[in-house]
Amino acid sequence: MLDAFIIEEIKKREREQEQQRPRIDLPLPEPRPQRQNDRGDEDETPPRGVVIIDYSVPAADSIPA
Repeated sequence: MLDAFIIEEIKKREREQEQQRPRIDLPLPEPRPQRQNDRGDEDETPPRGVVIIDYSVPAADSIPA
C-alpha cells in the first residue's frame, strides 16, 4: 500500500500536467433571455376535444326484423 504522501504527490503531478495541456475553447452561443410571460413553441399544447363512444346495445325487441 502506498503512503498518503506519495498518493498526494501523484495527484499533484497529474493536476499540474493537466493544467499544462493545451485546451480548445469553443465559442458557444449565449442563451437568449426570456421573460416568464413569453411562451415558446414547446409550451404550446395541441387543441383538445371530447369524443363520446356509445357502447350501449339496443334491446332485442326494438331491432326491426
